[in-house]
Amino acid sequence: MDRDAIYAKVIEVVEDTLSLGDDVTLSEATDLKQLGADSFDLLELVTALEDEFSMTFADDAVGTISTVGQVVDAIASAQ
Repeated sequence: MDRDAIYAKVIEVVEDTLSLGDDVTLSEATDLKQLGADSFDLLELVTALEDEFSMTFADDAVGTISTVGQVVDAIASAQ
């Protein structure tokens, strides 16, 4: 899967998991915590992304990922 396809799917999963409205526009620079995501929301998001992409994030990577772009990069490098 190329980076653009990963990005599109990540956007979809983030919007669904965090129940974002149509008025929220996401970009690679979007900080997940600025979307109002608490630690439980982030754990739920990580789980949803792992399921969607059939992969597992490294424990140390989860703590350092804060933007949509970093999520895309982590998934791209894991594939």
